[in-house]
Amino acid sequence: MTQSQRPVQRLVVKIGSGLIRTPEGRLNEDAVRQYAKQLATLRKQGVEVILVSSGAIALGLPVLQQQRMPRTIALQQAAAAIGQSHLIRNYERLFGRFDQQVAQILLTHADLRDRGRYLNARNTLQTLIAYNVIPIINENDTVSVDEIRFGDNDSLSAMVCNLIDADTLMILTDIDGLYSADPRLDPDAVLIPVVENLDRRIEALAGRTTHATGRGGMYGKIQAAKIAGASGIHTYIANGLKPDIITQVLDGEARCTHIHPPVAGKLSSRKRWIGYALKAKGTIVVDDGAKHALTIQGKSLLPSGIIEIREDFDFGDAVYCTDASETRFAQGLVNYSSQELLAIIGQHTSRIETILGQKAYDEVIHRDNLVLLSSV
Repeated sequence: MTQSQRPVQRLVVKIGSGLIRTPEGRLNEDAVRQYAKQLATLRKQGVEVILVSSGAIALGLPVLQQQRMPRTIALQQAAAAIGQSHLIRNYERLFGRFDQQVAQILLTHADLRDRGRYLNARNTLQTLIAYNVIPIINENDTVSVDEIRFGDNDSLSAMVCNLIDADTLMILTDIDGLYSADPRLDPDAVLIPVVENLDRRIEALAGRTTHATGRGGMYGKIQAAKIAGASGIHTYIANGLKPDIITQVLDGEARCTHIHPPVAGKLSSRKRWIGYALKAKGTIVVDDGAKHALTIQGKSLLPSGIIEIREDFDFGDAVYCTDASETRFAQGLVNYSSQELLAIIGQHTSRIETILGQKAYDEVIHRDNLVLLSSV
């Protein structure tokens, strides 16, 4: 047993495309049937289940006679349109064998970036769960471009956890979890069964491993665990090629990596939206005093602590806060545009009205609109 057994009430499972398609590009029906059986059984046992499934583009490529990922966005989107219908049709069929209803949800980052759409998505998922339907979520690759992409479905699965207040995230890949080194290159690599503190050492370790399939890689999975951890969510990274892996992980019987959330506690829904659903439009570099005030004293960001403004952004946009050593430690919503901040950088709040002709706020980022990022 690699970790203590935990009661699970609401579970998000992410399955990568490499687990549900054969090397020839066809659906791996045996694997999908096993996933459907396990998740349907869990649902009947009272566990609320959400599935995040990759695979649309991968399953659509053979129809377009493509052997590898196309370089053009148009071909990628066409493959997604073909493959997504194929994917959900088979999920409906295979879950149906176990008398379990499913529903398709396609999201882009823009759906979560807008607060109203974020809440609508949350309400839809909550309603499906209440009616014993398993939502099957994928990124809407048919319309996604870089500006509205999640980047990979690992990130999407973590944001879904935050969206619907899950307590557990399970990311299924093609190895047992996080290793001390790439096990395919280093015979002395050992599995790390438990990560109690997801710090920069663990992130660096994941960045040196290249064994996971899909866009995210192991580093992407660790970043997903960080996002989920902000909501107090436990993350498991496990080998989806093994029989009954979902059940075994929940029973505490599987070889896997269990990543604990920070002990500091979970963020509110709005703070999770600010910190992890929004994409930063720019960066504010602050001095050590301002960083200390934000991270230790729980204060707001004032113009006097700013030493540099990067990129263009407007009032209300999300921006990163970094220190002089380039460490991102917070994200928040700004009360001034980048052009306005360039005029008042380093100034006392009493000077804002004199310089700008008006003063709507004392704070550049109010504490209520600021989220400290983990691994500071």
